Amino acid sequence: MSFASLGLSTPLLDAITEQGYSTPTPIQAQAIPAVVSGKDVMAAAQTGTGKTAGFTLPLLEKLSKGERARPNQVRALILTPTRELAAQVAESVETYGKNLPLRSVVVFGGVKINPQMMNLRKGADVLIATPGRLLDLYSQNAVHFKQLEVLVLDEADRMLDMGFINDIRKILALLPKQRQNLMFSATFSDDIRKLAKGLVNDPIEISVSPRNTTAESVTQWVAPVDKNRKAALLIQLIKEQQWFQVLVFTKTKHGANKLTKQLDSAGIKAAAIHGNKSQGARTRALAEFKRSDIQVLVATDIAARGLDIDQLPQVVNFELPNVAEDYVHRIGRTGRAGSSGQAISLVCADEFKLLAAIERLTNQLITRKAINGYEPVNPLPESRLSNKPVRPKKPKKPKVPHRDGQRSGENARGHKPVRP
Repeated sequence: MSFASLGLSTPLLDAITEQGYSTPTPIQAQAIPAVVSGKDVMAAAQTGTGKTAGFTLPLLEKLSKGERARPNQVRALILTPTRELAAQVAESVETYGKNLPLRSVVVFGGVKINPQMMNLRKGADVLIATPGRLLDLYSQNAVHFKQLEVLVLDEADRMLDMGFINDIRKILALLPKQRQNLMFSATFSDDIRKLAKGLVNDPIEISVSPRNTTAESVTQWVAPVDKNRKAALLIQLIKEQQWFQVLVFTKTKHGANKLTKQLDSAGIKAAAIHGNKSQGARTRALAEFKRSDIQVLVATDIAARGLDIDQLPQVVNFELPNVAEDYVHRIGRTGRAGSSGQAISLVCADEFKLLAAIERLTNQLITRKAINGYEPVNPLPESRLSNKPVRPKKPKKPKVPHRDGQRSGENARGHKPVRP
């Protein structure tokens, strides 16, 4: 199958060829004709399978045939949960739409709003936005939706998981009822799928891989280790294995900053990327990481959404995520587009429940590799696959309480839980 057979015009085909692509991925092969035909679409595919092009290409095809956007009007709205993902989608729109007379604008928080208001004065055939900044712009009369034809929710599961559902409902109330709706995501939990189906009209549902599975191109393994020795083990692995480009995940912003300092102290150039960093700092850190100017990028789940790094060889879970589905998203950063990669998780006894939840979700036991000199004092219980909740053995209390200031209960918006 070729892109030409999917109903795309010559300007788009030329842009695709220029990027070196000749054959559509499975998600693109199914989504592009469905979107071009005007149907609502709800699609799930693993990270790295080309789903962004799966909606940007047919969207540009449709918009190329209509009336251009009038001042402050928007013809297609793409909502994303994070700034990084908004920037990535905007880059895709620019890349594939370079031969078309279409205008695109990207808006998100963390930067001044006035330049964004100025960009919207001429109208936007495609507007890529995060929900909060879009509502801010609407409240200042900078954007209108009378011309809106298509709404796209990208990474819809993450958007709803992050608590954007109220913002999304506010935005939906502002849009014309007659519109095409597209929802693209890496995974859908049952609750999110039910909620998502209420936002689209009789959608074509596309799933190109089993739900909540991990890519076969990613080698996964667990290193059992005590919590207070994780940083030392990570430093040893990076140096001994000669890892020159590593994406490391932590639960919290504080944890990301702390680990970055520890890596720097060990002579490993690292940078942190999270919600407290300015957009300029996040953009610089990502650019330096892509250029290999820094060796390790330490990220929280929120900030890492939308990171698109070609042939990233290693992903490390310094801490396991509280939500099992996030593990699939994390390790999807490596092993993309057919390349191989490995995902290493440093797991302490306290995280056994999280590990068990991940193994149940993916329906596979993750290989364990004990690292000489780092065998945990508090052993990690053995895993077993079961439909019943796994009750781990209660780990022994360490002689000296470990205090690292991490806010493990911090939610996606950075609020601390109420302590009893």
